[in-house]
Amino acid sequence: MSLPDPRIDTYINKALPFAQPVLRHIRRLVHKACPEVEETIKWGFPHFDYKGVMVSMAAFKSHCTLNLWKAILIPGIALVSEEDSAMGQFGRITNITDLPDDETLLGYFREAKRLNDENIKVPQKPKEAMVKELVVPECLLEALEENPLAAETWDKFAYSHRKEYVNWINESKTEVTRDKRLATAIELLAEGKTQGWKYAK
Repeated sequence: MSLPDPRIDTYINKALPFAQPVLRHIRRLVHKACPEVEETIKWGFPHFDYKGVMVSMAAFKSHCTLNLWKAILIPGIALVSEEDSAMGQFGRITNITDLPDDETLLGYFREAKRLNDENIKVPQKPKEAMVKELVVPECLLEALEENPLAAETWDKFAYSHRKEYVNWINESKTEVTRDKRLATAIELLAEGKTQGWKYAK
């Protein structure tokens, strides 16, 4: 059995009267489901850790929240919208009766413990593929057509290396400077070099 964190006692005692029984109830059930759980305060509100973050709770002016960190992996939890959840999966809790019954809540906490025991991670949301469209100056396209070696390097280069050349040419203040940079770019590309090859380690 882990020791209670006195900071959580203080947190609960400072909460508004409606919130205190809710917080004590959640705390008791978390310990019942996972006697080895460790109490702590993170970001200003109570957390219960077991081989990583497991459960957190918080009290506000008009409601409490309960958050299971791996709720998305726990069957039976009806996830609410982010707006309604106010940091948790059970909406705005103003009374113990707003929570699932004890056996259901214990089941959720035990499943959260199992997930941490088995080091099961929440799958990351796939990053939306970013469409990278690089607008290449017409003068550079024409110069590449006239130099097969430079064109070959250009075709093999990653987006970032191409962008370096495009930005370098586009940043020219005068047409003379642009032409000089364009000539240098073609020369470097023909040698298989990036625009910043001198600084590459």
